[in-house]
Amino acid sequence: MKLQFAFVALAAAPAAAFTTAGQRAGRTSTGLYSTLEKPQQQMTRFDRIKAKYKGPQIQITPDVEEEVGFSYASFDEAVAATDYSFNRNDVVKGTVVQYDKGGCIVDIGAKASAFLPLQEAALIQVQGENIESLIDIDEERNFEIISEEDENGQLMVSVRRIQYREAWDKVLAKQETDEAFDAQCVSVNRGGAIFLVEGLRAFLPGSHLTGRLPDEDLIGQTLPLKFLEVNQDENKLVVSNRRAVVEAQMADLSRGDVIDGLVKALKPYGAFVEVGGMSGLLHISQISMDRINDLERVLQPGQRIKCMIIDHDKVNGRIALSTKTLEPEPGDMIRDPERVYEMAEETARVYLEKQEAERKKREASAKDIVLGLGDALDDLSVGMDNKSEEGGDASDNLDSLLS
Repeated sequence: MKLQFAFVALAAAPAAAFTTAGQRAGRTSTGLYSTLEKPQQQMTRFDRIKAKYKGPQIQITPDVEEEVGFSYASFDEAVAATDYSFNRNDVVKGTVVQYDKGGCIVDIGAKASAFLPLQEAALIQVQGENIESLIDIDEERNFEIISEEDENGQLMVSVRRIQYREAWDKVLAKQETDEAFDAQCVSVNRGGAIFLVEGLRAFLPGSHLTGRLPDEDLIGQTLPLKFLEVNQDENKLVVSNRRAVVEAQMADLSRGDVIDGLVKALKPYGAFVEVGGMSGLLHISQISMDRINDLERVLQPGQRIKCMIIDHDKVNGRIALSTKTLEPEPGDMIRDPERVYEMAEETARVYLEKQEAERKKREASAKDIVLGLGDALDDLSVGMDNKSEEGGDASDNLDSLLS
């Protein structure tokens, strides 16, 4: 009876109950292997857009395809066969077709449109500026490819990098001509100020800023500058305002000019006087005809004076000054300096006329010496001819002449 009952129970049980553990595991692993072998294909960006498209669908019949000699299938084959040679750092023509979040879409003729991010839209960007103010829709221009294709075949492009190279070309051309140029200050720091030169950041040391300190009031102002150092490999630009100002001033200055100056500092050997943004030396020997025992009794820092330029070095921006050439009487700079300043122009005119007369006198004396030497050489030549006829030695005449 028990045997009969067990047989009935086994007959009623499902076949899966008698499957071994090894068979179950084998079936599971086989199913997993099958899943890995056939992964689901990822849709491209174009396929996703195509799948969401709800617009009108145009059906092209075989008759139309035969009439135009072209079909969708042949178009797909042509696209697949086309070799798009777009490489990183290539410069290509493109057209901006639409703005996108954080940038804009650019058609460069590739399989997919390229993307121009905001930070690559321009070399000079004001903080908070948006892409609409930097790039215009339907604008055609050059773009530089700065990335490889992503999974959707999209490239990333840049305008800033093209402008960066063009800016360096302009800077190198300016350096070649060594001409002064204007630039605007964009920020200041403890060591100096930052100026924009053709879109590139250039450092102006505080020691090369004329007549002021690099403070917040300098931001936004435009100053004349000249280059001190240009190094494209290290992306380094150093400029000078003092050099530009000094060379401009030196071009208008000449020896004998009477100029106004401000005493900046006293030294044992003289005074430094600021003249039009330049620092000139008024040596103690050029202050007065009389001897000066105590310079502080004659000049003080901050005092305005008149002086004459007696020498200058335009290359290094140095000038030598004098007040003793402006003294109506020797010692007036010590006894009555105001009289010297009041009569400076008249005294300078008299002094220059005297210098010119002395120069002409020296030239006349030199001319007389040259003419006299020519006459003596003529006499020597005649004497040498006579001596040669008499069999004498011509060197005796030369010795007697020079003695």
